[in-house]
Amino acid sequence: MIDFLRPAKHVPRLPKEQIPSVYEQNRLKVFIGIFIGYAGYYLVRKNFALVIPNLIEEGFTKSELGFALSGVSIAYGLSKFFMGNLSDRSNPKVFMPIGLAISAIIIASMGLISWTTSSIGIMFVLLLINGWFQGMGWPPSGRTMTHWFSQTERGTKMALWNVAHNVGGGLIAPLAIAGLAIFGDWHSTFYFPAAIAFVIAILTYFLLQDTPQSVGLPPIEEFKSDYPELYDKSQEKEFTATQIFKEYILPNKWLWSIAIANAFVYFVRYGVVDWAPTYLTEVKGFSSDDSKWAYFAYEWAGIPGTLLCGYLSDKVFKGRRAPASIIYMLLVFVAILVYWFNPPGHPIIDNIALIAIGFLIYGPVMLIGVQALDLVPKKAAGTAAGLTGLFGYFIGASILANIAMGFVVDNYGWNGGFMMLAISSILSIVFLAFTWNHGEVVEKQD
Repeated sequence: MIDFLRPAKHVPRLPKEQIPSVYEQNRLKVFIGIFIGYAGYYLVRKNFALVIPNLIEEGFTKSELGFALSGVSIAYGLSKFFMGNLSDRSNPKVFMPIGLAISAIIIASMGLISWTTSSIGIMFVLLLINGWFQGMGWPPSGRTMTHWFSQTERGTKMALWNVAHNVGGGLIAPLAIAGLAIFGDWHSTFYFPAAIAFVIAILTYFLLQDTPQSVGLPPIEEFKSDYPELYDKSQEKEFTATQIFKEYILPNKWLWSIAIANAFVYFVRYGVVDWAPTYLTEVKGFSSDDSKWAYFAYEWAGIPGTLLCGYLSDKVFKGRRAPASIIYMLLVFVAILVYWFNPPGHPIIDNIALIAIGFLIYGPVMLIGVQALDLVPKKAAGTAAGLTGLFGYFIGASILANIAMGFVVDNYGWNGGFMMLAISSILSIVFLAFTWNHGEVVEKQD
């Protein structure tokens, strides 16, 4: 491994009286770091979806653009898995900002260099490269979360961190509108948010730390007196890649079940949001700006929905993640039907349905990630999350939401696409149900 990516070395422990204040200061800093850092990744991830209507006007078809768009998800799904394994053996302080900075440069180039949007092949390759570096965002965030926050607080803390998805994903639409107003050029949808993301990468570097031990603090389990059932001190040592795969990933049937469920959850997530600007303008009569604001509302509606879902899983279901996810996906199914069958000319109902889907879908997205972290030791957290991400992005987002959705809508109309979304909602519930009773936290007696 490249030396500057290696995990930070442990340093002598601080005096006992300093530990509580230093711990809380660092917990706040690293949380802010992974929050703004991951929000920054979203400023340079879904820009292409917002310019699809502009590219259609230039003569490209939905199938072609769906294929180009799939480049992000194909590479991201693979990268989240392989970079997840690398991140388990890396320092997030360096790992996370590097990925964001490179991703920002690639997306900025798509707005500043004319030939980058001249053909489907070029756009696919650039989005593929961008997707690979996007995979350097979630895994170091998951690693940071497992080292600085204990298991019994992780559902709530992860729900709060997961809001970064919605902050970044929601801001991209207003930034696109602002960029168009400032520069008078739809290409600014690429380079304006990318410039902001590059600055965020620098801030993230100064906020993050590696492990508590790297700044003279005890492990989080010791600090919080919160020891998972299978925890032992040997898990504070770094695992090899072979150990992680053979001992904690490949034989873990619960992890594979939620990974399959994640493919269907992500298809619904991206099948709705990636095509919302196009669907709303073509079918429901929305203007280009109105469709972007609807996109914004979808993303930001996920904030309260995610926080509520994390609370339910921690407090109501005592650490069981599946029940809350299943309830949310049942309601997603209902909201999809409303969004689908509402006739043109009723924009309020369309917006309410879209907001409802946004409110609900990010809960299961977040909880599947939390459940992946719960199912393995913290030194394997990035790889476990990477497996669920591989299924979510490679199968759910790229193959289903981008390629298959574009093909089905081109050949069978929007009804075919919505039928796929409805069926996927039900299939996600089936695979989540296998883990219904898994993961309840049992309080230990002193």
